[in-house]
Amino acid sequence: MNRIYLDYNASTPIAPEVADAMQPFMAEHYGNPSSHHWAGIAAKEAVEHARAQVAGLLGCDADEVVFTSGGTESNNYAIKGAFFARQGSSHIITTAVEHPAVLNPCRFLERLGAEVTYLPVDGTGMVDPDDVRRAIKPNTILVSVMHANNEVGTIQPIEEISQITREREVPFHSDAAQSIGKIPVNVREMGVDMLSVAGHKVYAPKGVGALFVRRGVELEQFMHGAGHESGRRAGTENLLLDVALGRACELASRDRDSHARHLVEMRDSLCAQLQEKLGDTRLNGHAQRRLPNTLSIGIQGIDANALLDEIRDEVAASAGAACHSGNVVMSSVLQAMDTPQDWARGTLRLSTGRMTTATEIADAVRIITGTVEKMRK
Repeated sequence: MNRIYLDYNASTPIAPEVADAMQPFMAEHYGNPSSHHWAGIAAKEAVEHARAQVAGLLGCDADEVVFTSGGTESNNYAIKGAFFARQGSSHIITTAVEHPAVLNPCRFLERLGAEVTYLPVDGTGMVDPDDVRRAIKPNTILVSVMHANNEVGTIQPIEEISQITREREVPFHSDAAQSIGKIPVNVREMGVDMLSVAGHKVYAPKGVGALFVRRGVELEQFMHGAGHESGRRAGTENLLLDVALGRACELASRDRDSHARHLVEMRDSLCAQLQEKLGDTRLNGHAQRRLPNTLSIGIQGIDANALLDEIRDEVAASAGAACHSGNVVMSSVLQAMDTPQDWARGTLRLSTGRMTTATEIADAVRIITGTVEKMRK
């Protein structure tokens, strides 16, 4: 069976070049990077080379990169680290369309006394920078706004928001898990103070990520123990996965433009064919300011979860709503965008990747449209 993967926003395969880079560190280079002998020195050099590769993609200095276990830890470190580094009443600003790895740490901190403002978005999933300006208070310790949305692909006005946070001297964090390798991500140009990276979204393995922390940003240590990661995160470095993330970031930096053109071509072809064959459809997200690979499309009169159940052995994709005991539960993103429930119920998220082919797109369209026709009957 020819299986088609259109869920690259959920996770990506490991790039062959990344797998090749990992091979020497599975058997030959096994030293502890903190050891001061030949095995440790080689391991330390590999970690620092990987750190420089990540920094090269982000446009920062290597000592501003902290390796983590993934995007979730990076987000938790940025948010909790900012909270615990300050005493007294603390106010955090985020948006209603963030990933749970941002929303749930904020809700946890609310239990510890933090005040959190969840900014609304418009019908395209875009936050208004003026809402950020109005929300900032004297005790605001952090603003956290994702770079691009994982469900609908909307790209937020990060540069405009960063101008506001700099004027008010408030640290600014952005979750860039979905944007890395697809669109330009330069922390200096964006003006962010912290930025999260997830390895398995950029063709590296699961279980590794990074957090950019601008020099001078004060964070409480996230993991306590020895002085690894410049004293920010204790624990022996994951040499194998750090090397993998470094190589993945190097590839993303080198090939981003060509990859982006391919992603757009595949996404737009998928969208055009589905719209032509299905007729009554609705696109979610911003028409222009969106990720090059992300298509969130609502199909009238269809239960997307039932559709995915029918095609799951052939096409991998995601739904925009869940069904619990007969009730449709919209994702928090579609809900924040005021998506009508009947459209949310029929929403598919289809995300293309580097390996996606025109043949796969044509086959996916045939499978999806054929199944929809049967369901409509």
